[in-house]
Amino acid sequence: MSDPAELYNAILTGNAKKAEEVTKAAIAANADPGELVQKYMIPAMDEVGRRFECNEYFVPELLIAARAMKTALELITPHLMASGAEPMGRVVIGTVQGDLHDIGKNLVASMLEGGGFQVVDLGVDVPAEKFVEAAKEKDGTILALSALLTTTMTMMKNVIDALEKAGVRSRVKVMIGGAPITQQYANEIGADGFSDNASAAVAVARKLVAN
Repeated sequence: MSDPAELYNAILTGNAKKAEEVTKAAIAANADPGELVQKYMIPAMDEVGRRFECNEYFVPELLIAARAMKTALELITPHLMASGAEPMGRVVIGTVQGDLHDIGKNLVASMLEGGGFQVVDLGVDVPAEKFVEAAKEKDGTILALSALLTTTMTMMKNVIDALEKAGVRSRVKVMIGGAPITQQYANEIGADGFSDNASAAVAVARKLVAN
């Protein structure tokens, strides 16, 4: 039988096939699905993030680690739900209206999943109303808005204005990111958090949940 600890190394090295093999074996051996996530998967993705911050890993390594993590998570999720395990928080992510870029958004979504969050991906070109609907579904939701263009980043303010107008702004946290986005812009539009890369986005989301 595979040692569940091998799951950590499989994710760290981006070995999706090994991650699948170890996870299947662990589930067959009645391993605690929550423990697999908390003890091996989240620490592995945290280490991937640390290596990215230190320039030991780059975007390709981030992507293959995230793919390995998702392979394992897809097998574990049904067992987590059956056991009643709660995710760290709920994040609804999307690229704002008018913007069709999704590589950065997808990477952030994968890193957040690896960090223990339930992630709902609305896709690209998402109108403000869809973010408002998501905000109404569950209090404490984090809305993660992505934009890659200076021409579409203004849509982030539209989302925050729409949340205010709908009376749900106080029920959610809003974090933003993307190539043209800065902390200054986040402050200007009243966002709760900002991240300039996928790894740091996990730390921002954890901070927002803690607050």
